[in-house]
Amino acid sequence: MPDLKAMVAQVITEIEVVFAKAGPEVAEFLIGELLSARRIATYGVGREGLMMKAFCMRLFHLGLDAHVVGDMTTPPLSEGDLLLVSAGPGHFFTVEALVHAARQAKARTLCITAQPQGAVPQLCDVVVFLPAQTMADDEGEVTSVLPMGSLYEVALLIFTDIVSVLLRERLGQDPSEMRSRHTNLE
Repeated sequence: MPDLKAMVAQVITEIEVVFAKAGPEVAEFLIGELLSARRIATYGVGREGLMMKAFCMRLFHLGLDAHVVGDMTTPPLSEGDLLLVSAGPGHFFTVEALVHAARQAKARTLCITAQPQGAVPQLCDVVVFLPAQTMADDEGEVTSVLPMGSLYEVALLIFTDIVSVLLRERLGQDPSEMRSRHTNLE
């Protein structure tokens, strides 16, 4: 039977390695784009999509005009807006199609990815490199304790939550302001 404590320690080490490689400028790139956007739309597929929805919720809690692509209330994007996508392995057909649509509408595009040479990041105006294992590289010599793309997904959640805290500080808000925007319909 696997040792749970040892596995948790290994995962924590793997996450530390991701952020040691990422560098502090990745958060600044993302924050700059978010603060300069009039409107933000987020998107990802599968578990990455769940992480992007979680980030969009935090952006909303910060008072930003943020939406999840696919929700019926997502407004159209145009110049001055930002499409923020995750494409950990570098390519998903749906993400690529959305980037093309956003670019055609003259919105800026930003991709968070572990594979910056991938097709989707290459289409985007800004690329944020989060160097973690995805399904694009989960076979072979070096693999995470976590299955498939989970290391990237966990790192994405941690990264975007940290960005949320940095944004809150940059906006001069305190936690109670974020809490005041949390739904009361749960």
